Amino acid sequence: MDDISGRFLFKEKQIRLLLALRDESKEWYISDLAKKNDVTYIHATKFVNRCEALGLLSVENHGRIKKLLLTEKGKNVAESIYNILNSINAEKKEE
Repeated sequence: MDDISGRFLFKEKQIRLLLALRDESKEWYISDLAKKNDVTYIHATKFVNRCEALGLLSVENHGRIKKLLLTEKGKNVAESIYNILNSINAEKKEE
């Protein structure tokens, strides 16, 4: 595993951002993503750039606005993380 993906995938804020993008009923833009997840615009922009470089996210430019869409790879990663977190939470409830 390369260094960037290991650092990227297991930080709380990045996980929250990635999981938020699973909601396909909403059109996601960087500013909306930042506001909804209580992170700075700069943090969200760096996240988007990393996701795009890893092939998890595609960005559609609409003038100055960038619409964000998870790729199939991104959907699979987000779903896997969601399932892992649900599994961990279920185990905590059983204890």
